[in-house]
Amino acid sequence: MSFPERPLRALIVTDYYRPLIGGSIRSVELMTRRLTQAGHTVAIATSWQPGDPAPEEHEGVRVYRVRDLSSRMRWVSEDPYKHNPPPFADPEAAFHLRRVVKDFQPDLVHTYGWISHSVALGMLGMKVPLLLSARDYGNICAVGTLVRKGELCSGPALGKCLDCSRHRYGTAKGVAAVAGVFTAGPLLRRKVSAVHAVSRFVAGIIDRFLHVPAAPATVIPNFHEEEPGERPDPEAMSQLPEEPFILFVGGFREIKGIYELFEAYESLVDPPPLVMVGTMMSDSPKQFPPGTTVITDVSHATVMALWEKALFGVLPTKAPEALGNVVHEAMSQGRAMIGTRPGGQEDMIEEGKTGLLVPGGDAKALAGAMARLIEDRELRQRIERQARVRARAFTPEVVMPQIESLYKRTVASSRETSP
Repeated sequence: MSFPERPLRALIVTDYYRPLIGGSIRSVELMTRRLTQAGHTVAIATSWQPGDPAPEEHEGVRVYRVRDLSSRMRWVSEDPYKHNPPPFADPEAAFHLRRVVKDFQPDLVHTYGWISHSVALGMLGMKVPLLLSARDYGNICAVGTLVRKGELCSGPALGKCLDCSRHRYGTAKGVAAVAGVFTAGPLLRRKVSAVHAVSRFVAGIIDRFLHVPAAPATVIPNFHEEEPGERPDPEAMSQLPEEPFILFVGGFREIKGIYELFEAYESLVDPPPLVMVGTMMSDSPKQFPPGTTVITDVSHATVMALWEKALFGVLPTKAPEALGNVVHEAMSQGRAMIGTRPGGQEDMIEEGKTGLLVPGGDAKALAGAMARLIEDRELRQRIERQARVRARAFTPEVVMPQIESLYKRTVASSRETSP
């Protein structure tokens, strides 16, 4: 197989992009920036959001905002903070995405999320290779979490998927979500040329339940990178406790284990302060434990500055976390992390060496791990040293050559199989 030596044209399609914030959004933005710096030509296609310009340019990258039918029926979206692309192959989105592909003329299309279903529909009959990124479980799970009744789901099946989805979205939207994910499977298997997963756990799930023929998932993690010249928000920093604190960073969602975190924290005797930094979601709590500092919608530079002041961090996700960028970001600042298993956090945290792992959803085990790090300074410092070393595997210098190699292999393989 001969790899293309010239710079590539890559169209990256993702459910969400800036100015929205989140781990997956930042990962796509960092990857886009690095690809552009390496000489490749990149464009972004993403779901339309109210008030966003369409299209626009950001740091030399063209951003297409793609409208879909459900965006014209705002009651369909469960999230009051943003428009969610539908889980089914939306005909309007497919039409617009096909036009974007024709306009941009990419060597490959790299897609992530539910919008991938519309991408696959729009690209029917096109010879451009399609690379599917699995950064969560949305392409095989209608609720995207791989959790059923508080437990790890054994895999998609029509009856139980309908039950889960109905409880999450209501009957009408639940049925539509399950139908969309189930009917998208054959479409993805037909059109996808290669699959990328952000962790070994995600790769195993996608290979087992989506099973794209002759395209086992290539595992390449996300990476962290400092924003040059960006300074932390002084207002956010001024809200911090004076003493070192336990830090949670993420969406304030039930699935992120925040209620287990509350229960575990309140069971500790005279614990350090708890600081929670993230975004409000549709299922965010109305109240937080007394004395908790809650800071919302801060910049990445602010988050990294918070890690410097934290005692240690927690990411107590109930669902199997696909990866958890916050973990390797915290580790890069020499902070011990408590994560959960099973899931992608196991790719970063080695129990007792680079962090601590507890079963997802187990508040008692979480409390025990928090108490260990509070009480055992030697253990905490030993983990901090080893975590900083482990975090080097999640830098652009290590990860981006793998991404570029996957791009080139995907394009070269597509050219060899084209008539």
